[in-house]
Amino acid sequence: MNLELFIPEMSLAAFAIAVILLDFFVQRKGVLAVISLLGLVVSAGFTIAMWGGSPQAIFNDMLAVDSFALFFKLLFLGIAALVILASVDYAHKLAHFQGEYYALVLLSTLGMMLMAATTELISIYVALELTSISLYVLVGFLKDPKSTEASLKYLLLGAIASAVLLYGMALVFGFSGKTQLGQIHGAIAATSSTDIMANPGLILGIVLLIAGFGFKVAAVPFHMWVPDVYEGAPTPITAYLSVGSKAAGFAIILRVFSSAFGLPEWLSLNWGLIFAVLAAIGMTVGNVAALPQTNIKRMLGYSSIAQAGYLMVGLATVGIAPAAAVLGRSGVLFFLAGYAVANLGAFIAIIAISNKLDSDLIQDFSGMIKRAPVLALALSLSLISLIGMPPAAGFMAKFYIFSGAVQYGLLWLVIIAVLNSVISAYYYLRVVKVMWFGEPASETKVPSSGALRLALFLACLAVLLLGIIPGYIMNLAEAAARMFIF
Repeated sequence: MNLELFIPEMSLAAFAIAVILLDFFVQRKGVLAVISLLGLVVSAGFTIAMWGGSPQAIFNDMLAVDSFALFFKLLFLGIAALVILASVDYAHKLAHFQGEYYALVLLSTLGMMLMAATTELISIYVALELTSISLYVLVGFLKDPKSTEASLKYLLLGAIASAVLLYGMALVFGFSGKTQLGQIHGAIAATSSTDIMANPGLILGIVLLIAGFGFKVAAVPFHMWVPDVYEGAPTPITAYLSVGSKAAGFAIILRVFSSAFGLPEWLSLNWGLIFAVLAAIGMTVGNVAALPQTNIKRMLGYSSIAQAGYLMVGLATVGIAPAAAVLGRSGVLFFLAGYAVANLGAFIAIIAISNKLDSDLIQDFSGMIKRAPVLALALSLSLISLIGMPPAAGFMAKFYIFSGAVQYGLLWLVIIAVLNSVISAYYYLRVVKVMWFGEPASETKVPSSGALRLALFLACLAVLLLGIIPGYIMNLAEAAARMFIF
């Protein structure tokens, strides 16, 4: 069974249980954050040790251990570590539930790691629900009216999306008689295009899969939950949702559509065009809706919808490019890494500022460069990266993903994306303008813990490194993009 290949997940689950048990005995709840971080480090160590090995499948071909899965596992573990570090400043709002909070972050990370590795429909659904249920609870953790409303909306809409996804899986299973992605691929390859078109169950199943996964990555038109959930959730969880959940969703989309529906070419071309249309609409809706926002968390919520649109440019490239091409997939992986560190950097700075101001309104960030110059600089750098300006990671991420799209005939989509990037500059730079040129409401400094400053430093350092010397992560992304088990 090769259980040693499952050690990263088992170790993380063990630490999650340990955090819950220790919560009964320790008085200083900061210890729980340390144990959680230790669990992430141990799991990351086991994951790194597996890098470079030959691709393998475990648990009856339900989980893949390949470079693609390992890349995402390290990304999820890094995201969770930064979120936990940033949560230390938020601990006073978590009352007596810090053990449950940190354990749920670890369990949702475990679900994301499984999502990146699953190669079978049933295990995909189980991993996705493990992640989703943990996040439903975390969104409502503040227990105030906004947080409760956000959690309820997320739960109800998530349940509908899960039902749509499950029905799509059932249709694909009904057509192929298989649940393993490689076997579904074989069943489709053995069926003529005439027979596929005569039996529309497969096509409808693929459409429903796009809808179900689209909810998880906050893509238009499945984005209606995003603004309220982002505003109502605890700010560290908003950050976690905006990058972790989105990265997990794109990981499973890439694996499912590349492994099961990558051939025949006419099929991949059609779902590639669907993603292209969704990308164009998503970028435009997200950026235009973000323009009038006065709450910074809602603004970044609409921004994440637009970012999902940019990522879908990569998915469209994957569908339209030849099956052996890796440029589209590696572009999505690099973009996700660059977006994760930039968005986390922005939210970590917002956590510190909002804790002091007790407000998420953009106008209250006025003159922040005088009250908290380090936080203002970090937030400005992160927002510049989200625009896609050099020397930050966002510039290389967009260049990488857009160049792949142009190479495979999606110039029209890249033009729309570039125009949308210009639109996004308005609302991102508006925040920078308020912080740098506005008058501060008071001269009081904005305090932050050492843990939060460490998280902010790591995120900003990654933003600069991925923008200035992106070659190493690009090479890892390309290696990961080649490693699909069929």
